[in-house]
Amino acid sequence: MDSYNLRIDESRKLPNFMQNLNLEYVKLGYCYLMNHLFTLSWIFLIGVAFFRSKLEESIRQLCLQLHLNLVGFVFCCVVVVFIMNVYAMTRPRSIYLMDFSCYKPPSHLKVPYSKFMHHSAITGHFNDSSLEFQRKILERSGLGQETYLPQAMHNIPPTPSLTAAREEAEQVIFGALDDLFANTNVKPKDIGILVVNCSLFNSTPSLSALIVNRYRMRGNVESISLGGMGCSAGIIAIDLASDLLKVHRNNYAVVVSTENMTQNWYFGNKKSMLIPNCLFRVGGAAILLSNKPFDRYRAKYELLHTVRTHLGADEKSFRSVYQEHDDDGKLGVTVSRELMAVAGVALKTNITVLAPLVLPIREQLLFFYNLMIKKFFNAKRKLYIPDFKLAFNHFCMHTGSRGVIDELERKLELLPKHVEASRMTLHRFGNTSSSSIWYELAYIEAKHKMKKGNKVWQIAFGSGFKCNSAVWKAIKDVKPSPNNPWEDCIHKYPV
Repeated sequence: MDSYNLRIDESRKLPNFMQNLNLEYVKLGYCYLMNHLFTLSWIFLIGVAFFRSKLEESIRQLCLQLHLNLVGFVFCCVVVVFIMNVYAMTRPRSIYLMDFSCYKPPSHLKVPYSKFMHHSAITGHFNDSSLEFQRKILERSGLGQETYLPQAMHNIPPTPSLTAAREEAEQVIFGALDDLFANTNVKPKDIGILVVNCSLFNSTPSLSALIVNRYRMRGNVESISLGGMGCSAGIIAIDLASDLLKVHRNNYAVVVSTENMTQNWYFGNKKSMLIPNCLFRVGGAAILLSNKPFDRYRAKYELLHTVRTHLGADEKSFRSVYQEHDDDGKLGVTVSRELMAVAGVALKTNITVLAPLVLPIREQLLFFYNLMIKKFFNAKRKLYIPDFKLAFNHFCMHTGSRGVIDELERKLELLPKHVEASRMTLHRFGNTSSSSIWYELAYIEAKHKMKKGNKVWQIAFGSGFKCNSAVWKAIKDVKPSPNNPWEDCIHKYPV
């Protein structure tokens, strides 16, 4: 059992080529320039004010010459207008998060520990050792007594059919989207981009087609379904939607993040495959993004950065979360003993790229100095972990398990208040895969902690192996939206 206690083993090292992923500062120069554009503009204006007298004389002479040459003056005006239009068309567009909604299943789908263990026992698929293993995982997982399982898993015997899986997908996806459209007053036909991610359930027609059919979306909607990308696919979907919004001007994008459990329950006795049964629960989220400039005044957040890290070139990383058949031919997802060692490397690689984008100059210099020492002089030197509390007000970390949250809290040297949203989401809703970071953000809103200017770091891990980050900035004091999943129980938390 201890081998599955999710702890990072510092003694396990991945190949050295993984360390070469850390140095990516050159291509971040443009981002750094854009981040400090406001400061540089003020420096320019101060310079203009300092040399005002000389500048006025130069302008006076220029105006005199232009007065004598009307053609030249008109030509200059045309050039200036042309340059301004080119700048307006090519400058990076801001991406705004208008609102999001998280699906809350009906109460009859709740699964307390006793019900989970009772149903597992009477199905006849699990031996005594497997049942005891599941009981220990539940007790140590951090999940509470009110998480949800799909209807097919409540039936005796379970009915994991394609029809039941479609019903679960429809309930979750349509439930989240109905709330989203109602809260934002945006019509489905106004949506130009649709991105759906669900790792283990990919039907034909696709889930994106299912949504287009239900809401009668327009024929030229850019619809995309992402599959097999694990718990970090929600941030990948956000990144993809934001890239598309940079191409398609004046548009809305909807991102739907979910997972489907009905056909992916493991009915065998291999312990490494039983872990997902104990941790994963029903959930989903729908997010509305916009690139329209005037939407800034009614949006909740602005997207600042997305950073994606992929360690799939390494075999251990690739197989750390792996769908396969056991020796008895039963399908499940294996959680490798190397998972947390892989996750540790992925996290370090990801924050190496993220740090220069978000940290104060002092922390950046310390981080860069220690990175150079480790790279060129002392490879055994422990990597310096910057103080991300100086850059972010809130943290939404994927609720993989209590062990995952514990390690992130320790590695990033966070305080209990910084991981409160993650722990409470795990307790109330369990591991809802790619949508878990949105339940955490909904928790922060329900607590009325999101103030204007606050920055949020969403970080998630996924099979492949991937570690992805998204950084948001609150445009205003954010209030919880109607039908917030925490609205009937927020007074009970934290527990």
